[in-house]
Amino acid sequence: MAELDRALAQAKGQPVMLDLYADWCVACKEFEKYTFSSPDVQQALKGTVLLQVDVTKNSPQDVALLKHLQVLGLPTILFFNAEGQEQPERRVTGFMDAAAFSAHLRDWQA
Repeated sequence: MAELDRALAQAKGQPVMLDLYADWCVACKEFEKYTFSSPDVQQALKGTVLLQVDVTKNSPQDVALLKHLQVLGLPTILFFNAEGQEQPERRVTGFMDAAAFSAHLRDWQA
């Protein structure tokens, strides 16, 4: 959690998207292959600090982080404003295709 706090502090006034994933998570791989690779999604994420946390090992630190962030399933994508505060209404859990995710990003940035 300290690493996450440091990363959020280093974002220096920029919005942050935090992607929590695991190698065994099929929906996480689909997000990577079909959604994050989309030019529309990449364009919508310009100016956003992108962070990823790999919880594949399910280590005690991973478990503590997931509990602290109240993550119930993967993938979970969290959004933080420029002040480092999570925007819980923007949280995404599960797969979302590129068109839907692009629209979600536009709503967040509006």
